[in-house]
Amino acid sequence: MVWVRLSRTPWREIGYVRPRNWITSVAIGLVFGIALKFLMKAIVMPLLGADPINWAYHSWAGNAALLPAAIWTCLAAGWGEETAYRGYMFERLGKLFPPGVGSKVAIVLITSLWFALGHYFNQGLSGAEQATITGLVFGSAFALNGRLFMLMCAHAAYDLTALAMIYWNLETRVAHIIFK
Repeated sequence: MVWVRLSRTPWREIGYVRPRNWITSVAIGLVFGIALKFLMKAIVMPLLGADPINWAYHSWAGNAALLPAAIWTCLAAGWGEETAYRGYMFERLGKLFPPGVGSKVAIVLITSLWFALGHYFNQGLSGAEQATITGLVFGSAFALNGRLFMLMCAHAAYDLTALAMIYWNLETRVAHIIFK
């Protein structure tokens, strides 16, 4: 945020665009984020052979004392990671590459891999695989519309859904809904 101010980069260039309809953007973001998490947990990650338990955060299961901080972390990640990985990085890489569809595809791939790398060190290979796919989904959506607000809501909803699955010890049950 400081960089945007100091560089005099218009907020619009990092995706800070007022939604056409705030309520619709929040609603779409919530549904999109929740649905994506269930799709990832119940179909995609089992197909990749991932352990149904996210051991990096399993200590959050049933931990009511940690819940307020965990919820705050999910909300902050939705805002911060979308701003950094989609807004800032798309703007910066967009200055390096020539305009065009090929450049957008390259930017989506680069930012998705960078997003995955950021998750690898605390969540291992399955966390990186999951982050790659969500990065591709969120990055593609951002490449198409250049707006972050709905993606921030989707990312927060995705993380809050993951938190709920962990907190209520539902990860294995959800991971086995389709594939027993």
